[in-house]
Amino acid sequence: MNSERTDGGKLTADDIVTVADVKAARDRLDGVVHRTPLDRSTTFAERSGAASVGLKLENMQRTGSFKSRGAYNTMAGLSPAERERGVVASSAGNHAQGVAFAGGLLDIDTTIVVPEVTPSAKIEATRGYGADVIVEGDIYERSYEHALELADEEGLQFVHPFNDEEIIAGQGTVGLELLDQYPELDTVLVSIGGGGLISGIATVLKAHDPDIRVVGVQPEGAFHAKPSLERGEIHELPDVNTVAEGIADTRLLDKTFAVIRERVDDVVSASDREMRVAVTLLAERAKTVAETAGAAPLAALLSGAVDVEDEHVAVVVSGGNVNLSEHADCTRTGLMRLGRYAEARLSVADWPDGLGALTETLDHHGAELEELERARRTDADDPNRTPVRVGVAGGGRDHLSSVVDALNDREGIAVENSTLDG
Repeated sequence: MNSERTDGGKLTADDIVTVADVKAARDRLDGVVHRTPLDRSTTFAERSGAASVGLKLENMQRTGSFKSRGAYNTMAGLSPAERERGVVASSAGNHAQGVAFAGGLLDIDTTIVVPEVTPSAKIEATRGYGADVIVEGDIYERSYEHALELADEEGLQFVHPFNDEEIIAGQGTVGLELLDQYPELDTVLVSIGGGGLISGIATVLKAHDPDIRVVGVQPEGAFHAKPSLERGEIHELPDVNTVAEGIADTRLLDKTFAVIRERVDDVVSASDREMRVAVTLLAERAKTVAETAGAAPLAALLSGAVDVEDEHVAVVVSGGNVNLSEHADCTRTGLMRLGRYAEARLSVADWPDGLGALTETLDHHGAELEELERARRTDADDPNRTPVRVGVAGGGRDHLSSVVDALNDREGIAVENSTLDG
């Protein structure tokens, strides 16, 4: 797919969005959205080798993500007739809330189509803003197609989640705030799904200083932007496979591709495991809740995917809309990856009195018992012992390995397997 203007020439970034457009969006959004904080992190600077790291906390934005910026900017510009008919949008969750939020402020009826993978917290939040929500499609692209059908059939105005000039301009106001809050900025890391956020931010930063490096981050299982830049045309994935549903798009589109091609320096990937670790560290070290899509830039920073030695680096934490149960599971996986949490299946004699030996051993070795439950018995289990699954937190992989060894050495307890194996 090539990006071309109606006159046959290729779209340029200036055809799509300029700094003047972003500044006009800032005026429109004044008093509507938050100027989100920039939180400096010594921990992440030390871990990455950067001179400083600033977390741009868009997870603290109204609706829990940056999406309210672009949605309101777009919908505020609709004609009275378009407002009267209402709007429809497709979204993995955050754009949905942004559109619903804007609709409530502007008195516009909103219908949102979301894919089946959308977390229930995002669906309920969208309904809470007054939108009608339709769940349709196994991935975002199917939801997108259904929303376009509804727009055509019912005469609704379609509000695109990223491939729209006003959407990009609205998201670009994040860049204006970064310049005010972080004037020494050298590099910014931004998640890419469809590319609206990074297009807006790059427009502002490159106009201010072409030497500021703008780097996009995508999940390994939805890594389409880099191949598009390398081929000089939009590359579409047949499917996606990532826990970061907020950026699980299969492709860029013509407008975001045109801007990214000219104004983004590079695109790197982060694995699902790395994103889970980043979510965990954001909760532990920055005391902030991020969804996996929002944590992707930090994952790339901490994995070394981008060389930021002695640089001042902004990490855009783009959203924090996540079910608490999913966040707990994500952080537990992150702690396991960091070697600070392990699960083990034990065989315990003299149930339940044998649990005293278990807790005594953990306490003696400075470990915490996080979970304990009787495991499902199998034919291989000793009928005179009770299978137990435990979750144990500790100071690191070596510490937990010594704890597991101590459990195995304790009379009446046998360790059958643990997540530390291999």
